[in-house]
Amino acid sequence: MVHQPGASNATGRVEVLGFPVDPIPLEAAVWRLSSALAAGGERLRVVTLNPEMLMAGLADPGLGKALRSADLVVPDGIGIVWALRRQGRCQQRRVTGVDLVETLLTQEQTRPLRLFLLGGEPGVGVAAAAKIEQRWPGITVAGVAHGFFPPEEDAKIVNKINQARTDLLLVGMGVPRQERWLHQYWPDLTVTVGIGVGGLLDLWAGRSKRAPALLRRSGLEWAYRVWREPARWQRLRVLPVFIRMVRAEQPDKKKDW
Repeated sequence: MVHQPGASNATGRVEVLGFPVDPIPLEAAVWRLSSALAAGGERLRVVTLNPEMLMAGLADPGLGKALRSADLVVPDGIGIVWALRRQGRCQQRRVTGVDLVETLLTQEQTRPLRLFLLGGEPGVGVAAAAKIEQRWPGITVAGVAHGFFPPEEDAKIVNKINQARTDLLLVGMGVPRQERWLHQYWPDLTVTVGIGVGGLLDLWAGRSKRAPALLRRSGLEWAYRVWREPARWQRLRVLPVFIRMVRAEQPDKKKDW
């Protein structure tokens, strides 16, 4: 289990446009998930928040409820980090879903962990599972299921996840579906940790690529993703509105960073 980092969540949650965010570093987030998995007591539904998701939550009450009720909300998008820094969290950095999950798997491979992959097109989960078992040989992929199933099969999927005795559930069905699905069926699931991971399964399966490290460090991963997938540009049209709303919420800030 990961050693408890000096920086914890003792500072408490903050809000960005009415949505909760846990202003913690990657190490503290991993420690909290690892502790829950070790103890088997606390259950954590995790959201990796970015501005597009937040703005969608303002327009979609169901998604908004799912985001606000999550047990852990980490600042995935650089826009959320910018908003936190305007509130005085000057040392805050991104806690991306990819880094959160991969660091957690690295920590947990020394002890039994049962992982379930839900999402992607047929075949993606199987390919991702092979990559996981090669990269983290101590992790057991207890089951996979693609994300192209109708609502009437939801109960069947929940039962499959529970029967696999899943500890960690990764749901890669895109926003808003993955957050809404996890929120709706969280009371029925017996997993300890559930995380909406977007396109992570496609990344592991080799169907997509992550931005180079230099772009990630400079906060430009979003630009790389738009370049790779031009259709994403439509989602980014909400960013100017997000920036205006954050500035209106805290108009006395003299500088953004």
